[in-house]
Amino acid sequence: MQNDEADQWGAWMAAAQGGHGGTYRRLLGEIRTWLLRYFARRLPPAQVEDAVQETLIAIHEKRHTYDPARPFRPWLAAVARYKWIDRLRAMGRDRTEELPDAIGVEGHESEVTSAVLLRDLIARLKPAQQQAIRLVKLDGYSVEEASARTGQSPSLVKVNIHRGLKQLAVIVQEVPDDE
Repeated sequence: MQNDEADQWGAWMAAAQGGHGGTYRRLLGEIRTWLLRYFARRLPPAQVEDAVQETLIAIHEKRHTYDPARPFRPWLAAVARYKWIDRLRAMGRDRTEELPDAIGVEGHESEVTSAVLLRDLIARLKPAQQQAIRLVKLDGYSVEEASARTGQSPSLVKVNIHRGLKQLAVIVQEVPDDE
């Protein structure tokens, strides 16, 4: 991006902050092109478009934090960098390794049984509770990350976890000991 372009983008953002929707749409269109190049150099191709969309949403949500007296490019680059780091963290969590065809594990029956029972228990909950518990308690996401993935507010994620766990306790207590 050339300095003239960066200055223009800063002026457009200032105009957008003043309520000029057409200028804002034009700015987002040009930023989108820049973000595609930015993430294409840093992420696997399958993740580029999602990273661009998440960054555009973050720019929209944080547009009030841009100070028109300061250069636009560093502000834009900082937002993009934070989203890139979020993606890298997610990639680290979702990493998979190929297992050999013949893997010998002794005494895994109880783990398999526990996993099946847990899956069946969670399936008895409301879908929003299932999703919140899986993301936060089983997959290790933070409440904020689960909120972003589910569209639920952080408070609602916490409520769904609390109510879901409470319901699971009731279900487990109702099961006879001989089962």
